[in-house]
Amino acid sequence: MPPKITDSNVWQQAETLMQPAFIRLIDNIRKQLDVSNWKGTYQDVLVWAPGTSEETKAMVTSLVEELETATPERTDDIKQTLAKLPMPHPGYHLCLQRQEQREEIDLWELCYQVCFQNYPSSEPVYIDTSLIDEQGEVDWNTLDVKAKQIVDTMFQNLP
Repeated sequence: MPPKITDSNVWQQAETLMQPAFIRLIDNIRKQLDVSNWKGTYQDVLVWAPGTSEETKAMVTSLVEELETATPERTDDIKQTLAKLPMPHPGYHLCLQRQEQREEIDLWELCYQVCFQNYPSSEPVYIDTSLIDEQGEVDWNTLDVKAKQIVDTMFQNLP
């Protein structure tokens, strides 16, 4: 579930932190995989709003594919139809495998845990301000420590 951001300042801070947090997460995951018996691969996925039916997902997917070769007139019709339907957003998953065990981890969820104090929450989220220095720049050392802690916890919680 994407974080609920209602404050433009929080949004700006999140934009500053998300890419560095993602980089530190990937690096810490790599370090854990080097010493773990889990094998990891990354996968682009489509993330749908909760409750989206399989029928709706199939319809949206079909319409998006049709857009690629549609005539200009049909393109307008397709876009109008798509505007009324739920659209997925891109996601990025870490797929872990050890023998017959498989786990899938949403990397954006981990990123949100790094960047926000109170994630997950149905309430508006707040930036973890310890990750930003007095000049408004990323505090890389603190960011790395928090990302490592979250990755370590994730690996400890694997079956």
